Amino acid sequence: MKPSLAKGTRDFTSLEVSRRKYIINILQKNFELFGFQPLETPSFENLSTLTGKYGEEGDRLIFKILNSSINEAKEGKKTQMLNDFQKALDKPFSAESLTDKALRYDLTVPFARFVAMNHGKLTFPYKRYQIQPVWRADRPQKGRFREFYQCDADVVGSESLWQEVDLVQLYLKSFAELKVSVTIHINNRKILSGLAEYAGITDKLIDFTVALDKLDKIGKDGVVKELLERNISQESIDKLDFLFNQSNDALENLLQLKEKFAGNEIGLKGVEELEFVITQSLNLGVNIQNLVFDITLARGLDYYTGAIFEVKADEAQMGSIGGGGRYDNLTEVFGVKNIPGIGISFGLDRIYLVMEELNLFPEEATSNIEYLFANFGGEETSEALKLIIKLREKGISAELYPESAKINKQFTYAEKKGIRNLVFLGEEEVKNNTVTFKNLEAGEQKTVSLEEFLNS
Repeated sequence: MKPSLAKGTRDFTSLEVSRRKYIINILQKNFELFGFQPLETPSFENLSTLTGKYGEEGDRLIFKILNSSINEAKEGKKTQMLNDFQKALDKPFSAESLTDKALRYDLTVPFARFVAMNHGKLTFPYKRYQIQPVWRADRPQKGRFREFYQCDADVVGSESLWQEVDLVQLYLKSFAELKVSVTIHINNRKILSGLAEYAGITDKLIDFTVALDKLDKIGKDGVVKELLERNISQESIDKLDFLFNQSNDALENLLQLKEKFAGNEIGLKGVEELEFVITQSLNLGVNIQNLVFDITLARGLDYYTGAIFEVKADEAQMGSIGGGGRYDNLTEVFGVKNIPGIGISFGLDRIYLVMEELNLFPEEATSNIEYLFANFGGEETSEALKLIIKLREKGISAELYPESAKINKQFTYAEKKGIRNLVFLGEEEVKNNTVTFKNLEAGEQKTVSLEEFLNS
């Protein structure tokens, strides 16, 4: 059988792994600088933990795990169970005889579950970061995978809007160090609720936000078409037409909303919160060009209640490379009230693709071996290994070519692996306590004393 990969998954070469680690190390360093502590949760959760948290479309993308009891059942019972499973495949379902577990869809809901289970032991506000893979049964395309990493930072136990301001700083500092120019798009779910009230479609809030969230993919005409298909009247859509004609001035757009939201309590509250976050961010030196009020930003996850973020690369067509928002009620579904939260996520895989496209990875993002020792056989090989041990003790990477092969073959191996230096420790070098090495990048070869070599 010809080997193949499951759709939406990838193998990573040593170069790709090294570059991914470079991104992760920068994010992890900044998470900790901002006071976040690490957490890891299981790769799969009880299905009941995940369903109902992401909206109808999100629930359809959850990878469900077939119960092992099906495999253990007798043949007749197994056939019946698999037939039932086949009928249920296209519907959200939770029949315990078929499946009661699923791969995690994101890191936020498992985090909320963790907080709900451990809230009596945690010190609030509790700040955690998490860097782990998630899975979605999505249609694979550029920048969209079925298995991918999220790098999240969340704060729970505080309603303070200064958390939003600080997360804007975390985004900008991290992307600045990665040298990725970005724009942070920001909105507030209360504004979206206010818009639904303004248009008389409060009962269609979810339908409205799900359709609006697709604006960058299907355009205004596509959104209007979907709103009509979701039984939202043309009259209501006409009242919302101004959404598609916003100016570039965030504060001016907020002022316009204040006028439309006269007497609209939830809408005005959203404007007030967003005005605070934008104003304070600007006071801290954020460029207004890097922080955009995007009134059409909805983010389709049902659990957001306040600020919502989406980060886009300025110089690459990649969709969002980060996103998040406030979720003040998420732990309530697990029976624990009054633990508000807010979090953001960095899309590792998309950030990688952007940096690769823009050639932003520095040389240190590649984990190359410093020295390859040529293998001459006999006593010289033993002496070479002694020297390799000393280099490794100094934190310098080195390896011995395993066979006593022709030198051209050893050269070719070093070049293909990107090893920087080829070391010759032959009979003469051993006798004279010297080392000969060739820098394969510069093409220069020299002989130095053993002491100079170890101290260089």
